[in-house]
Amino acid sequence: MESTMQRPKTPESRPIFLYTPEQRVRRDSTVWTLIQGILAPLQFAAFLVSVVLVLRYLAWDIGYGAATASILVKTGFLYVIMITGAIWEKVVFGQYLFAPAFFWEDVFSFVVIALHTAYVWALITGALTPQQEMWLALAAYATYVVNAGQFLWKLRMARLQQEAANAAIGKEALA
Repeated sequence: MESTMQRPKTPESRPIFLYTPEQRVRRDSTVWTLIQGILAPLQFAAFLVSVVLVLRYLAWDIGYGAATASILVKTGFLYVIMITGAIWEKVVFGQYLFAPAFFWEDVFSFVVIALHTAYVWALITGALTPQQEMWLALAAYATYVVNAGQFLWKLRMARLQQEAANAAIGKEALA
């Protein structure tokens, strides 16, 4: 039976944290963290409104203009959050994109951006019917939901890791 005492941490058994202490300080002190924190829920609100308008158009063939405008607003938020997110990543991790801590989130973000950009291209060129445009928007939105989930999971992991680190510091202080 294994002992309930904690074994000493070897380099191989140390947990991998999302942020180093230095990165956490940079994350917490940059204005870009606040900007991301404001833009993300605004983009999500635009997404919710747009989904309703797109589904309304697909179900009842009404409100094409409103649905289109809402998709463009949502896409605008996406572009802004991607640019400011790249700046945030540069400040925190020293590179604009594909920092190891957010590599797969960044990769999937490009799929999200590609689908949203394909929608804008289709709208400008008239390459798709209005119904096809709306289905393309929904495909872009599905990838956005997955990508938002990736980022929310990382946010949760960072919080849990910080709580664990704080608890460890507290135990060391008591010892």
